[in-house]
Amino acid sequence: MSRGVWVRFILVLGLLAGCAALAVNVKPNLGLDLRGGAQFVFEAEGTEQTPATAENVDKTLEVLRGRVDALGVAESTLVRQGENRILVELPGVTNDEEAQEAEERIGTTAKLTIHEVIATAQPDAEPSKNKNLVLPSDQGDTLEIGPTVIQGEEISGASAVQREQSVEWVVAIDFNGPGGSTWADITGEAACNPSGDPKRRIAIVLDNEIISSPEVNTDVGCDVGIRGGSTDITGNFTSEESKDLAALIEGGALPLELRAISDRLVGPSLGAAAIDASIEAGIIGLILTGLFIVIVYRLVGLMATVALASYALLAYAMLVGLGSTLTLPGLAGFVLAIGMAIDANVLVFERAREEYQAYPSAGLRRALMVGFNKAWTAIIDSNVTTLLAAGLLFFLGSGPIKGFGVTLSIGVIASMISALIIARVLCDLAVSNKGVARRPAISGLSDIGKVRTWLDRKDPDIMKNRGRWLAVSGAATVFAIAGIAIQGLNLGVEFTGGRQLDYSVTNQDMDVEQARAAVSDAGFSEAVVQTADDPADFTVRTGEISNEEEQRIEDELAVVGGEVEKIDDQQIGASLGEELRNNALIAFGVAFLAQLLYLAFRFKWTFGVSAVIAMAHDVLIVVGVFAWLEKPIDGIFLAAAMTIIGLSVNDTVVVFDRVRERWFGSRPEDDFRSLANKAAVETVPRTVNTGLGTMFILAALAILGGDSLRDFSIALLIGLIVGTYSSIFTATPLVTYFHEKWPMSRVKKEKVERAPEDSGAVV
Repeated sequence: MSRGVWVRFILVLGLLAGCAALAVNVKPNLGLDLRGGAQFVFEAEGTEQTPATAENVDKTLEVLRGRVDALGVAESTLVRQGENRILVELPGVTNDEEAQEAEERIGTTAKLTIHEVIATAQPDAEPSKNKNLVLPSDQGDTLEIGPTVIQGEEISGASAVQREQSVEWVVAIDFNGPGGSTWADITGEAACNPSGDPKRRIAIVLDNEIISSPEVNTDVGCDVGIRGGSTDITGNFTSEESKDLAALIEGGALPLELRAISDRLVGPSLGAAAIDASIEAGIIGLILTGLFIVIVYRLVGLMATVALASYALLAYAMLVGLGSTLTLPGLAGFVLAIGMAIDANVLVFERAREEYQAYPSAGLRRALMVGFNKAWTAIIDSNVTTLLAAGLLFFLGSGPIKGFGVTLSIGVIASMISALIIARVLCDLAVSNKGVARRPAISGLSDIGKVRTWLDRKDPDIMKNRGRWLAVSGAATVFAIAGIAIQGLNLGVEFTGGRQLDYSVTNQDMDVEQARAAVSDAGFSEAVVQTADDPADFTVRTGEISNEEEQRIEDELAVVGGEVEKIDDQQIGASLGEELRNNALIAFGVAFLAQLLYLAFRFKWTFGVSAVIAMAHDVLIVVGVFAWLEKPIDGIFLAAAMTIIGLSVNDTVVVFDRVRERWFGSRPEDDFRSLANKAAVETVPRTVNTGLGTMFILAALAILGGDSLRDFSIALLIGLIVGTYSSIFTATPLVTYFHEKWPMSRVKKEKVERAPEDSGAVV
């Protein structure tokens, strides 16, 4: 065995040890559904110029959402309550001191303005002109400042930075076009005054308080000013203060002033039983997936299972290291991603089986290395397309869309490290054993498997009936659209809004699980039920319901809670409001376009169009099935839909990669349709094994995971089945039709052979 293999093995152990240390020592941020947090209610106060209408309150809510995101509070809840109130829930805030600090940081008006300094003044002096202001400065004196010359709207960005030449934290702000020109003008005028003159200073004011009043440097020319469209706000800030100030400026000024009228701590929105059931289901699913891989691929399957366990450690360490928020759908997504991570290993093993069958005398290690080399392009292409989508969801989306982009990126990166580095080193060590070399059947690579043997014997011509397959896909899409049009979409409370009801019961021993059961017995199993400050206080959030239905909830609570008092009853808006939905649709659209362009670059534009059509077909069918079944379309379903896109493009790219390989290595007389058919048939074992491995986890979550994850799992099961079908029976036939009109040229490539001892792994 080569020394390089052992070096890579030791480096892998070091990587895992570092991840384990991070996972043990860093406390995870848990979401509202797992841990609870703080709940605030703000009342918007209008003016004659800006009345507190529902429209203006919604605008204020979106500014608050950006401010909360900028402060690093992910997976929060923000909804309009009634006409002029805003409900804010922040996960992980579990004591009164943290709640008070969060309330101040969120509710600050944050109106930033920049002024010229007229002169120093006495603290009780009146301004010399009507529009001037007399305010205490950050330097201990009092200044008379002129009217506003630059407003917050003229600032395009703000960030906390520590300049190289100083240990002091500052807030770097960038101006837009007009703001940058005005800044150059006023600093140029100030530079014409001698050093020490108050008129050489510029006042930066936040909510009528001078937070910085620096003097223009002596190296700035008179009537020249500071150009470049940016500057630094100084003020002896700590790291935390500079980040908070940058977040407030970045978020923008609130259109309406907010007055806090309620703050309290709330418990998790999911019960302990639901959380425990989901964890148990995930563990059972993972065990079944591991057993399946070991049975199919024997020794290398066992090594891949060990690598999957390391994937879980890597992903969790990356998540806590980045400070991301853990929610139950996010955890389910990670569990699912562990199942999906086997895809890269399955690709490699199937390729290695083909190589060993063709050249058995070359040995197992050679076959494994060639398997990694040949599967490399498919693995990279499928993961890059997913990372493109995740990155765009993060940069263009907001709220849960942004959070899902982070989670998806972490999952993809951890999956690639697990499959291409850890699994490679472990499998290399396994097949290098002399005992395994004498008995190759132990390795799991010595034969191509029963499915592939049967397919090679039957040699089915799938593309012969390509028109029929596309007709089936078209009919399924029409059926889905009909369901959406006829039944409509059963939008969850995140999209439609509803009612929030606050109750107090006399039975102090009643717990939140009993309250959830009572609300479910009233016919509202999907309602969110949480505890409040007092153990006998409960909050129920549900969709639009009548007064009679509300009375039913109250009656059921009285059965176990004794006398029930309704403390509050408010209409709430959609937490996934119109702007958030529009941002999500834009992010989806741009992600689709980016994937199309990447596939067009890597393959040909016809391949990209076929893949995007197949993705749209998969998502439409899942949405249509949910419409026919009248299942809720909520935030959890949104996460499932984004995952389905990843599943679909992964499957399609694997088939397309084999089509391209077959075409580039073909003879002039070979027919593209026949080669595409051969490629589709050859990828069936990989598709079957990957699909079954993932289905074990999804089935366990659907059966054992409780109501909170059942619909999520069902959506993904349908998406997995439809995505597997569309890769072979929709995307590939479309490519063959497109090729007849816009053929792909043959490109002869030099085949680069690696030495058996060159594993190609990179750490």
